[in-house]
Amino acid sequence: MQEREIYAALTDIFRDVFDDPDIEAKPEMSAADVPEWDSFNHINIIVAAEMRFGVKFRASEIEGLRNVGDFARLIQDRKEAA
Repeated sequence: MQEREIYAALTDIFRDVFDDPDIEAKPEMSAADVPEWDSFNHINIIVAAEMRFGVKFRASEIEGLRNVGDFARLIQDRKEAA
């Protein structure tokens, strides 16, 4: 799976979770950039990504993420390992 495909899918997830048709997943974006990105929506993003990409994440992996770019790399690594 290519990076642009991951970001396109993440954009769809963010638009759905935050109910914002204008939001776009970018590598530098973090929870601090989106006022509605609280712990509940964080879990919604993770679960939606697991379903969308057919992967599972460990809590330790999720805790280490600093931004969307880190999340996209984690997804890429998981897809390549599968």
